[in-house]
Amino acid sequence: MLEIEKSKVNESIKALVDKFLNIEAEKYILGRNENSKRLSKVVNVGGYIDDFTTETQWNDKPIYKSNQITNKEAIVVSCSLAIYPHSAISSLQKAGFKNILSVLDIAMYSDLEVMFMSDAKKDLEVNFPKYENIYNCMKETESQNVFRNIISFRNNFDLKYMKDYEVDEKGQYFEDFLDLQDGEVFVDAGGFDGQTSIEFIKHCSNYKAVYIFEPSEKNLAMAKENLKEYKNIKFISKGLSNQKDILKFDTESGSASSISEDGTVSIEVDSLDAMVSEKVSFIKMDIEGGESMAIEGMKNHILTDHPKMAISVYHKVDDFWKIPEQIFAIRDDYDIYMRHYTEGTDETVMFFMPKND
Repeated sequence: MLEIEKSKVNESIKALVDKFLNIEAEKYILGRNENSKRLSKVVNVGGYIDDFTTETQWNDKPIYKSNQITNKEAIVVSCSLAIYPHSAISSLQKAGFKNILSVLDIAMYSDLEVMFMSDAKKDLEVNFPKYENIYNCMKETESQNVFRNIISFRNNFDLKYMKDYEVDEKGQYFEDFLDLQDGEVFVDAGGFDGQTSIEFIKHCSNYKAVYIFEPSEKNLAMAKENLKEYKNIKFISKGLSNQKDILKFDTESGSASSISEDGTVSIEVDSLDAMVSEKVSFIKMDIEGGESMAIEGMKNHILTDHPKMAISVYHKVDDFWKIPEQIFAIRDDYDIYMRHYTEGTDETVMFFMPKND
């Protein structure tokens, strides 16, 4: 049974949130994203902290390096949530700041809506039985723990549930339970610069073929350069979907990135079933919220090839239950594993492993 722990009220954090929202004080925001913009509409801050930019102004406010702010009693709210939220707070602590909050603290003790997280909490409340059903389908305790921790994080807006996770770019997708064999045919959907395919080859040197789908010509050029020494690599300058089409993506919202008519990036897509006739054995997919349509477009491969799959499930708030439901509707003889590869909201992967006949 899926049980979600309820965090207790932290009175000191609550009081600091009240001070940040309602009392005149020196205030700053760490990070520049949509949540930063939302917060700056609620509170008049002195500027933004960013130690990794040469820019000096953003959103009509100055940008400071952390060492430029001499008042270490100033209240600083970190809006880092996607990859390094714990590291961001640690950097503020190392810089000597005494009054540090996460934007999730603001959301917990006010009416502020935080992108992705607020919607994820609502979906959890509405569809809890579906979450519980997928939790009960998990193959092992570690997968269930990952699932429960992330659900608790979303429900409580509390970073403590993510304290045991760290960024692991090289280890992502390639867990021991994949049991990669000679002759694998790997589909790298969302191939970017080819590094994931290189990691695959490190784990499976005697592969048969690698198909890299990457709609960005710039990224595909990097992938071709990075993989030029390897054989049997197929570079395809399209994304995966359910049919041949041109799709627009909103790629400015971190884990909330998704297909959108108002998106700023247009890409050419087609279905895996239409573009690859060869039997495939392992599909990795991270395509900015287009995973569901891509799964629809590879039904025949799932039905006939029964491939291993590593599917990103962090772009949409309901991915945790909708994606496994979709796959099980095609064929239900899969075991589900789950792993998480950052400190925050991004890079959660569900693995679908064929059950032994």
